[in-house]
Amino acid sequence: MATWFTSDQHFGHARIIEYCARPFGDLERMHAELIARHNDLVAEDDDVWHLGDFSLDARLVPVFLPRLKGRHHLVAGNHDSCHPCHRRHARASEKYVRHGFLEVLERSEMGRFLLCHLPYEGDSTHEARYPEFRPKDEGRWLLHGHVHETWKVRGRMINVGVDVWDYAPVRLEALEALAVE
Repeated sequence: MATWFTSDQHFGHARIIEYCARPFGDLERMHAELIARHNDLVAEDDDVWHLGDFSLDARLVPVFLPRLKGRHHLVAGNHDSCHPCHRRHARASEKYVRHGFLEVLERSEMGRFLLCHLPYEGDSTHEARYPEFRPKDEGRWLLHGHVHETWKVRGRMINVGVDVWDYAPVRLEALEALAVE
């Protein structure tokens, strides 16, 4: 059993192809390629941590999540309706679990890593929206998404977004190798 991390798939978001210069001609091709690359790596009994922005539309969760191998955990992102920045996030969280996520969290921890969709507070290299949901840098390594193709590693922050990992999840061991003091 392996542990994988990913973020910012943005299922159902046609404009993300343009915004992030993704190499897909259209939304159907992006969906097919994200699913294929995921399933080429992940086994059915692997744990997959999605660090936010799975889909812009919660109605797409039951469409795409069952097509992805693994046991899925969600650390909600600002585009997921289950994130606390949305008014009805608690009700949405219940739906995400009914549709296959084992749990929906705002943050979590795994070993020496803090898990959150957003980068550390005070980081100004990407839009500084949602400051109240950004974690404070207290010396731990942060696995996150949100910044898309802006960086892979910056200080003690590692972006697990598909835009910097060849549109696929990244294995925990690869992230541990990057998290050197």
